[in-house]
Amino acid sequence: MASTSDPRPVEYAGWDRLRRPVWLFDPTQRRKLYANQAAAELWGAANPDALMARDFSQQSDAVQRRLQRLVNATANGDTVHERWTYYPHGKPVTVEAAISAFEVAPGLQALLFEAVPAEVEPEERRAVEALRHTTTLVTLFDTAGAALFSNPAAFAAYGALDFIGRFQNPEHGKEVLEAVLAAAPHAEFVPVRTLAGERIHHLEARALLDPVTGQSSLLLSERDVTAQVEAEQRAERAAARQRFLSTMSHELRTPLNSVLGFGELLRRTSLDAEQRGHLDRVMEAGDGLLRMINELIALSDVDSDAAPAFSAAAPQPTSEEQAEATRALRVLYADDHEGNRLLVQTVLTAQGHECDVVSDGAEAVHATRGRLYDLILMDIQMPVKDGVSATQEIRASPGPEAAIPILAVTANTLSHQLDVYASVGMNGCIAKPVDFAELIAKVEACVT
Repeated sequence: MASTSDPRPVEYAGWDRLRRPVWLFDPTQRRKLYANQAAAELWGAANPDALMARDFSQQSDAVQRRLQRLVNATANGDTVHERWTYYPHGKPVTVEAAISAFEVAPGLQALLFEAVPAEVEPEERRAVEALRHTTTLVTLFDTAGAALFSNPAAFAAYGALDFIGRFQNPEHGKEVLEAVLAAAPHAEFVPVRTLAGERIHHLEARALLDPVTGQSSLLLSERDVTAQVEAEQRAERAAARQRFLSTMSHELRTPLNSVLGFGELLRRTSLDAEQRGHLDRVMEAGDGLLRMINELIALSDVDSDAAPAFSAAAPQPTSEEQAEATRALRVLYADDHEGNRLLVQTVLTAQGHECDVVSDGAEAVHATRGRLYDLILMDIQMPVKDGVSATQEIRASPGPEAAIPILAVTANTLSHQLDVYASVGMNGCIAKPVDFAELIAKVEACVT
């Protein structure tokens, strides 16, 4: 049936007399331009006008890609034969369609569908529809690497590009093609060249027989993992940066602990004016270096949104009255650096506390089994057994030592590191280089 606005009424009238369904579809405007009565019946419409009045604008990405492929394939006058499943009123109808380009009017190209209803097994119908709508790219190639079949996702990504041409490195693509056809299944992450530019795909390829010709062929399935790979690369770069900053912090703060700590002890001795001037310059240089290190460490935590489990910042020092009222404590300090051990031991002893020292985590665990301490100060990076492992072992002990407060004394004070210390049962952290006021305040606050 031809409408009054038909620009080519003779052709339309000829199609009206056919018993097979025929319709014209405008893929740009997504609407039917013509349909005969057989097409209307196929689509469950009362007549062609009712069918053409329907809204066909809502299409899945897979259908849009498939229609675009048909536009490209029929542009030079070729006819494409393929199976389509439609859903008039929600009921599936499968047809074998011959599809070609048709000029409705100057500048207006449509797709001409000439359909024959097809009987398809339910399992096959579901398999075909799943293949057409999946986001996985699926292509079947012949032994020369030419595409025999591409699902809509693959065609949208590559067009008619052959197997080797998809690879960023064509030589590698040739090697993969030859290896797979020699019956060696292949899987890898590889850079590929798509219509949208270079991407990273995970591909799986295997040899099989073409179900149409019985000849050898290659089945390729691909997933675009560009976002995942780039995220992993960013995470690895961030982790590498954190490892570098952690190492730098430890290697620089550890000797600074002795420089500034013993410098502070010297300030409390009797020095002449010249000696005090020299010492002030040493302390100023050390303080400047420490500020620079702290700024770098702070910058490394800019990307961390989560607050650490506890802070490494120094509290306000206790008053002299509070210090005098604090009872003498039994403290165990584990650190592999002799200068650090001597410094902390000297400061705590001067406050009236008793401080035993050991050089690694294993010795610290052993010491807690021979004497009950009020507090343990634990370095993190130590040989034999590190501070985190030693803390875990102490916390798992069946005796009273499991409840001893433990403070980390470390140069490693990134927020995620503080979270680790808290997770294994540490009660706080003192940052190196050790500030005397912070050390005294946190030691005494931890046991009051």
